[in-house]
Amino acid sequence: MRVDVFLAEQTSLSRSQIKRLIEGGFVLLNDSPTKAGARLKRGDLLRLLPPPPSSHKVQPEEIPLKIIHEDEDIIVIDKPAGMIVHPAGRITQGTLLNALLGHLGGGEGMRPGIVHRLDKGTSGVMVVAKGVDAHEELVRQFKEREVQKEYLALVYGEFRRDEGEISLPLGRHPKERKRFSTKSRRPREALTLWKVQERFPRFTLLKVMPKTGRTHQIRVHLSAIGHPLVGDPVYGRGRGLSSLKDDLLRERIKALGRQALHASLLRFRHPATGLPMEFSSPLPKDIKEVLDALRRLSHSPPL
Repeated sequence: MRVDVFLAEQTSLSRSQIKRLIEGGFVLLNDSPTKAGARLKRGDLLRLLPPPPSSHKVQPEEIPLKIIHEDEDIIVIDKPAGMIVHPAGRITQGTLLNALLGHLGGGEGMRPGIVHRLDKGTSGVMVVAKGVDAHEELVRQFKEREVQKEYLALVYGEFRRDEGEISLPLGRHPKERKRFSTKSRRPREALTLWKVQERFPRFTLLKVMPKTGRTHQIRVHLSAIGHPLVGDPVYGRGRGLSSLKDDLLRERIKALGRQALHASLLRFRHPATGLPMEFSSPLPKDIKEVLDALRRLSHSPPL
């Protein structure tokens, strides 16, 4: 039996509700996200996870937003590092969704739809749908991999080649459930392209283009090939600052308090008009300061 048919028979949910839950990743087949048409067999474990609170239960807040573009269908935001996108668990305030609800003012039909996410510690450009139709079309574009995403990432280590790709399946870490790994028991396809932007002794600035949208994909992929993101508190463990001889560089990396990853560019088609759109976000001050320190040292002896 198909997953969606089984859930429709076993729950009080409508087929459309089940479809949204499956597309949102809230239905797990043997601990991995699944598809509506996947076929169940004896012994399979199907889990229906509680979705995050819907926007009408989230309180609007007057939180300043850096808006790159806004029209009647979408809002494009430059998200700062440190802001969580959607309420989860005990976190119900201070999120991007709270801020969007405050900005929209609860207008008729204005219910912001999060179509993609950035980690709390990742800054940069995001698009948010204002209504149901725009949300469904943007979700489709992301699902069909029609959206082009570019990131700037400062990583440890030096690259011999100028560009390349990382094709390593990803999934939940076999022991630490909040982490993701290339050694998962149930991995999914993941592809990341990279291109060197600037070289430094012991560090490299990359342009990174994920072709799939797995959770923590860029962070896990770069760590897996021995080049973890500078400042990454989860996947960069073991990269101590004590070996750095320059005090300014050491202090600026320490001051980051997050992974040096920035969503610099987003290309998609407008959900209503179909016209191509492109939005960019400049590097934030904290990453620029680390780069300035590296550039100052680039003609000095090795760090």
